[in-house]
Amino acid sequence: MATVQLRRYVMEPGRLADFVAWFPSLVPAREQYGFRLLFALADDERETFTWAVASDGDEAAFLAAEAEYDRSPERARVFETFPDGIAAKEIGFARPVV
Repeated sequence: MATVQLRRYVMEPGRLADFVAWFPSLVPAREQYGFRLLFALADDERETFTWAVASDGDEAAFLAAEAEYDRSPERARVFETFPDGIAAKEIGFARPVV
């Protein structure tokens, strides 16, 4: 069983390109903590960035792995160059329907 987290960011005007350039550096750090990137999509017209990440186990296991990742030196290193620019976030767990 895998748990999927769907994340959508509305970017500040003009900030999407910097975020998109930075984002691939985040993936290896997440992978070290058992996460798999399912997709990452940029909508240039609406200046939004949507991505999904999965981890084996239930939501509790996902949140435990995420807490460990959030405290990690790998994440801290990646975020040293974080371009910010996120105006709003929608983050939640999703399930397949088809």
